[in-house]
Amino acid sequence: MVDMQAFRHEVALRAAGGPGGPAGELAARLGVRTAVLLEGASDLAAVEALAVRRGRDLAAEGVCVVSMGGAMSVGRYAGLLGPTGLGLRLAGLCDERERPFFDRGLARAGAPRADVFVCVADLEEELIRALGTAKVEAIIEAEGDLRAWQTFVRQPAQHGRPAHGRLRRFLGTKKGRKIRYGRLLVEALDDGQVPDPLDGLLASL
Repeated sequence: MVDMQAFRHEVALRAAGGPGGPAGELAARLGVRTAVLLEGASDLAAVEALAVRRGRDLAAEGVCVVSMGGAMSVGRYAGLLGPTGLGLRLAGLCDERERPFFDRGLARAGAPRADVFVCVADLEEELIRALGTAKVEAIIEAEGDLRAWQTFVRQPAQHGRPAHGRLRRFLGTKKGRKIRYGRLLVEALDDGQVPDPLDGLLASL
């Protein structure tokens, strides 16, 4: 049984310079029509969580959400998947500081940039701002991370940093935490709280 994960795996191998696999064949068998280029796995978790909340099955709709492992990889992924590669429509989500990488990578691949949505700092910051710091701290407590959070905020480097900045930094201090909270924060949003970049991306697919 071919699934979207197999397609992602083949694309990642080719983007890393590995031997060409059956990515085109897999895309055809799966009916892939759109690739969503994301910087990292936490962004992927958030996008997929919002899709589930809204009753959408992106894979069944022919949408492959790809974690590139960093914005500097966008040129390789756009070349493989876009007009000069497999011919898929491209969409994406990035941070403002990483936007030049997306602009250059998509331009080289001959892909339009209209469907790339931009976060001010990053998606975690957008989600924290949307929920409010008190709600995010309540989620941290419910997840059993309160002691780790309290230890973190007592560190001298965190003194004087705004609460949302401390929360954003905390989510990145342990491997896998950003991914887990990417999903949890999206699940905690009210319908009217979804950050514009994330909302716009899903609506475009």
